[in-house]
Amino acid sequence: MSGLVDGFGRVHRDLRISLTDRCSLRCTYCMPADGVPWLQKDSLLSTEELVRLASVAVGLGVTEIRLTGGEPLLRPDVVDVVGRLASLTGPAGPVELSLTTNALRLPALAAPLVDAGLRRVNISLDTLRRDRFLELTRRDRLVDTLAGIAAADAAGLSPIKINAVAMRGVNDDEIVDLTAYAADRGYQMRFIEQMPLDAGHTWDRASMVTREEILDALGDRWSLSPADADPHAPARLFSLDGGPATVGVIASVTRPFCGTCDRIRLTADGQIRNCLFAREESDLRALLRSGADDAALADAMQAALRLKKAGHGIDDPGFLQPDRPMSAIGG
Repeated sequence: MSGLVDGFGRVHRDLRISLTDRCSLRCTYCMPADGVPWLQKDSLLSTEELVRLASVAVGLGVTEIRLTGGEPLLRPDVVDVVGRLASLTGPAGPVELSLTTNALRLPALAAPLVDAGLRRVNISLDTLRRDRFLELTRRDRLVDTLAGIAAADAAGLSPIKINAVAMRGVNDDEIVDLTAYAADRGYQMRFIEQMPLDAGHTWDRASMVTREEILDALGDRWSLSPADADPHAPARLFSLDGGPATVGVIASVTRPFCGTCDRIRLTADGQIRNCLFAREESDLRALLRSGADDAALADAMQAALRLKKAGHGIDDPGFLQPDRPMSAIGG
């Protein structure tokens, strides 16, 4: 079997690579105030190892790579990593490279990243209120985040996607304000249903703001109509008052999109995960360090994909949250 195809015929072309599990914020829905135990340095993939695994995946048909974390911009050689990954070319042509970030280091890094080959960014911004930002992230860094977004814009990264996790009684009163902020600047707003990926395993579905609630709030301000989007993309897009501005909703819980999923994940310590919610991993780092050739690495990737389930199973009575928190998995 060629390419990255699972047992349900889904072809995987999107590789998410976590560059580090460390983060400069402590978002309440992701990790506790004191953080979590970090991965040991010697367990992390070197840049050579990371690029080699990415190259094997591109040879198997991956066309898009997104760099994640933790906070990927905390990796000291992130510009070099971007440059080396941006040079990869597969059967379908050059790889498309993007990055998800909290934007705190973008004032210094946006221009060098663009020069290295980065084309677009997803930026996390859950609130426009300074007091609320401090409460949510346990860091007083809203001004720095907004400066990072502006730096990304000035450097020519496009589209800039703003991601917010909608939380009941926390920031659901800012759905309209966040969307207006993004639309006024030509950014693309994305709201995400809160998922069971927190380190403390305290997720409660009843407290989650659903897709329909998000759309209801937006509908009080704008006329919404479905917009064209990549069928494999997690966000479903809606035009605001006929466009050109759009808003997206990632409804992983209430409207799962597992049937069109084309994503696989490589953790910072070299584990392949075939689903964000998988409880099993395949150890590519051990294969690499034991001297495996590229054919063996490709076989291991393909074998991991063949074990992928039909769906994440959040609604199954026996669902168990992954042992790793989101910061260690990579978004």
